[in-house]
Parts: sequence; structure tokens; C-alpha cells
Amino acid sequence: MRMSLLFAPTLKEDPQEAEIVSHRLMLRAGFIRQLSAGVYTFLPLGWRTIEKIIRIVREEMDRAGGQEIFMPAMQPAELWKETGRWDLYGPELIRFQDRRGRDFCLGPTHEEVITDLARREIRSYRQLPLLLYQIQTKFRDEIRPRFGVMRAREFLMKDLYSFDRDMDGLQVSYQKMYEAYCRVFSRCGLEYIAVPAESGVIGGDVSHEFLIIAESGEERVFVCSRCGGATTSEVARCPRCGIPMEEKRGIEVGHIFQLGTKYSEPMKAYFVDRDGKEKPLIMGCYGIGIGRTMAAAIEANHDERGICWPFSLAPYEVVVIPVNIKKERHREEAWSVYEELSQAGFEVILDDREESAGYKFTEADLIGFPIHIIIGEKIERSGMLEIKLRRSNERIEVRRAEVREFLERIRKELVK
Repeated sequence: MRMSLLFAPTLKEDPQEAEIVSHRLMLRAGFIRQLSAGVYTFLPLGWRTIEKIIRIVREEMDRAGGQEIFMPAMQPAELWKETGRWDLYGPELIRFQDRRGRDFCLGPTHEEVITDLARREIRSYRQLPLLLYQIQTKFRDEIRPRFGVMRAREFLMKDLYSFDRDMDGLQVSYQKMYEAYCRVFSRCGLEYIAVPAESGVIGGDVSHEFLIIAESGEERVFVCSRCGGATTSEVARCPRCGIPMEEKRGIEVGHIFQLGTKYSEPMKAYFVDRDGKEKPLIMGCYGIGIGRTMAAAIEANHDERGICWPFSLAPYEVVVIPVNIKKERHREEAWSVYEELSQAGFEVILDDREESAGYKFTEADLIGFPIHIIIGEKIERSGMLEIKLRRSNERIEVRRAEVREFLERIRKELVK
């Protein structure tokens, strides 16, 4: 990709409506634009990062035995009335009627829909356990949408639902998802913790929140530096270790629940067990906010110049910046490096614009490309390029012929 062709309308000034860092930087760096309160368009750079998060999530759900489906966002009220949530959910539920006067809602979650599918299709214990998931748009009419995509009215979520024949099976499925979530956030390059949590309107007896550690986080969490134990309750010492707990701030990006029979009982989702008796399906549900993970990654990874993406989430891994595109040597070397790295499997963008070097450097820092390759006067004098690592601001001179080999080593370190 060439910067001259990229649709990334950056802003010089901080938008007045942005209350937190991630909202400000996503707008300034040309990742998103607002359509209405709590409703956003993802532009090319933003969508590339979203797709990277989706790919990681999908791979880990598949690895844990999940099977991907896609359920309707438009849900009939009858299903919600079966569980009592039509009245319980409150004004956040976006309700409407079709031309025949039937009540519907736009799904903020899909427990009723998946349970309806299960009661129609799961007949025998031989079909269990079963893990079904989707990556879908959700809708919640927030009373006060704020913080950009962090608390939006329309947002992307991965939700997986487990079906088991008994509570022992649920424990196995729950542990699979717990471990899968740990892998997801580790692969995203994020510092996270999991803490016991309240189940809220989703229900169930046991749940855990996954929090990304960031100073701007809304949730207070207390962490043991020795054993990693964590809690949202303000306690002086860790029960396991007896040492003082460290207070941190976290942003919720994932939540997993042991639902039991909360939905299967009222919706009569039964199966025939090996003893020939009908029993309710034992369920769990597991959600990850895709856009919220992107925003939390920025909250946890930025500086005064812009975004410092974890390597696995950056929209492009490398930006090639010729200091003076009008100089033939700068231009030719930039194209040569760009093509060589692209063929080697790097995600590269070439800043071929006729802008000042300072302008290009500022935008590269704002957008947060992890590796900057700067082609300037040194290429003419000594055949050297300058490589800048965005996060550390470290600058390294490398011979032109050794660039690819050097970047392959750097990529391994950054991914690790």
C-alpha cells in the first residue's frame, strides 16, 4: 500500500468530543469516524486492526473446539419473553415492530437465539459437548454513549456458547474458554488479568472478567505480584500468599459465564441423557468485545506522540519513509525496500507523498507503525538506512543489503 492512495484522514488537533486517549487517537489517526452518538465507521487502518483481532479470536476459538455460526441480529420478542428478559433488560434493548405489528429487538446478546437453536437440534447426549460461536454486531441503546468505541450503541462482539450434559462437563468447557481467552489477549500483546465478577443480566452463578491493565481503566483491581491472584474487592493482603496487594486499573474486554440451566429450563431446551431421561442442557457463554479490545490496546499502549501498537495488532508492521521523494536515489531505494519486504511477507506501507520529512515522521508516530525505515542522505554516502522502533524510539543504522534479515530478527522479538 502507498500512503498517497491510503484513505486515512488524520487530524492535527484533538477532537473536542473525545474524552479518553483511545477515542482521541482513533479519530486523529484516521481509524474511525462518528456517524451518530455511539455509532462509528471503521476506516481502512482501523478495520485492518479489527480484522487482526478477529483473526486471533477465531483461531483460538477454533483451537478450543468452537464451531463458527452466524445468528440474526433481528430477534423476535417471543424468545425474550420466554426467559423474562423482554421486561427485565430495560431501555438498553432496542425494540421495534415489523409491518405486521410483531415485536422485535436488535440483539445486545444472543442467549435466547442460541438456546432456541439448541432445543431444535440437540436431541441426545451423543451430540455433547458442543461449542458454537459467532462474531457479530450487537446493539445496546446506551443512555450516554461515550469513550468512542469503548461504550458504543453498535459494536462487534465474539460470543461463544457451550452446551454440556452436566456440571462436570461445563467445568471442562469453562476452563477451555478461560485458557483460550488467556491466549487471545497474550497474542494481542496485552497485559491482562482475570477476576471473579458479577453476572448481571446475563445470569449464572460463576463468571470472570478479563481486564486489560491501563491507567485510564474504569475498574479498580488488586493484584498479587507473587502468585498473580486478583480481585476487584479492596483487600490488604492476598489470601493465598499473605503479601500486600497492588492496586491497578483495568478495562473489561472479555467476560465468561457459567449459565447452568438459566436459559435451557425456561425455554425447554432438553436432551435425552444416556440413562434415557430428558434433562436440561447445561450452558455457558463467553464474550469478547472486538472494538473494545482495540480501544483498550490503545489505552494501554500510547505516548505523547500517538499510538504504540503491539506488533500483532498494528494495521501495518513497517512504514518506509523516503526523506525526499523527489530525489531519485531516495525514491528508488524506498521502492526497492518496499517491494523486497512485501515479497518477504511483511505488511509494508510506503510513504510516497510529496510532504516534508517532519510531517511524515509525525504521522508515522501518530498512527503507530511499529517499525519505521528512513531512507535519507546516508543511503547516498554510505549505503545505510535508519530503522526506528516506534515503542522504544530506538534508532539503528543498517546496511541496505541486510535490511530484510535484520527486520526478520526484529519481528520475531516483537511478536514474542
